[in-house]
Amino acid sequence: MTTTQQRTALVIGATGGIGGEAASALVRHGWSVRALTRRAQPAPKTAKGAGIDWIEGDAMVAADVARAARGVQLIVHAANPPGYRNWGKLVLPMLDSTIAAAKAEGARILLPGTVYNFGVETFPRIDETAPQAPATRKGRIRVEMEQRLKAASAEGAPMLIVRAGDFFGPHAGNTWFGQAVIKPGAALKSVTEPSTRGVAHAWAYLPDLAETMARLLDQADRLSAFEVFHFGGHHLAWGEMTASVRRVTDQPRLPVMGFPWWLVMALSPVVPLFREMAEMRYLWREPLALDDRKLRTFLGDVPHTPLDAAVTASLRGLGCLDRPRHEEATAFTPLEG
Repeated sequence: MTTTQQRTALVIGATGGIGGEAASALVRHGWSVRALTRRAQPAPKTAKGAGIDWIEGDAMVAADVARAARGVQLIVHAANPPGYRNWGKLVLPMLDSTIAAAKAEGARILLPGTVYNFGVETFPRIDETAPQAPATRKGRIRVEMEQRLKAASAEGAPMLIVRAGDFFGPHAGNTWFGQAVIKPGAALKSVTEPSTRGVAHAWAYLPDLAETMARLLDQADRLSAFEVFHFGGHHLAWGEMTASVRRVTDQPRLPVMGFPWWLVMALSPVVPLFREMAEMRYLWREPLALDDRKLRTFLGDVPHTPLDAAVTASLRGLGCLDRPRHEEATAFTPLEG
C-alpha cells in the first residue's frame, strides 16, 4: 500500500537496537522520523540514523515527550532501561508519558513486545490469544504495560504490539546475543549456548522485525484500534545459533561454552544484574516459539533473512568480523520467507 500524505513518527529509544532499526525502517517507508534523546547525536556515519531528526529530551519527562510528539501520527515506544536496570521504577512512567502524548495527538503507539507476558503453561508455541499469567516481576510489568495501552486505545490512541523472541542484529549489543552468546568488540575465541541442551529458542533478527513493523503500518487502515501480532523470526534448535557463528567466522572448531547459570544463580542475591537474569532463566529451559500465522495471513510474505546472513551482519556490527569496504551489511536487504 502506498500513500502520498506525509507521515511523521516519533521514536523513543532510537539509540537502542530495535528503536534504531524501527526508525531506519520508517525512513525507508517514507516517514518523517523524529527521535527523542537525552544527548545530542552526531551525524551518522552509516545508513543507520540517516534521515532522522534528533530532539533532545527525556522519556521520563511527560512535557519533553509531548513537545517532541506534536503533530505526529505514530509514536514508537522502544524505550528500555539497559541491562534490566530499574525496570520497576522506569518502565511504566516512561510508557505513561508516551500514552499521554499519543492521546493528545490522536497518534498510534507501536510497542515492540516480548514473551515475558507468558508463563510456561502457554509453551511451547504461543499465539496472540494465549493467556497471560507470568510468574516473574518483569512479566507482570509487561502485562500492565499492555493493559494500559489497551485502555488508551479506547481513548483515541490506537495501538500496535508486535511481540518477538530474543533480539539479535548488527546494532543490538545490549542483548543476550551481544552479551552472552558472543563477546563483542574483537575476533571470537568462543561462543556460548544459553539454552538447556535439546531446548529450542525464539530469536528475532532486528532488521527483519523492524521491516515487518513498517509494512504493518503501511496498511494501518486495516489495523484495529488494538492490534497484536507475533513475529516468528528464527526458531532455532539447540546448537543452531552457535553452529551458524562457527560457519560465518570460518572456525569449525570454535569452542562452544555452556552459559554459567550456576554462577548467575549463586550470585543473584547480591548482584542486581544476575538477579534479573536469573528471573528469566525459564525462557532458556523450556522450548519456545511464537505462532506467526496471523501475521503471515495479514502481510503475506514476512521479511526473513537467512540465519547465516543475519549472523554475519550481526557479528560485523558488533565488531567481531572485519568490516567490508562499504556499510551495506548494516542496511536491510529484503529477503522474503
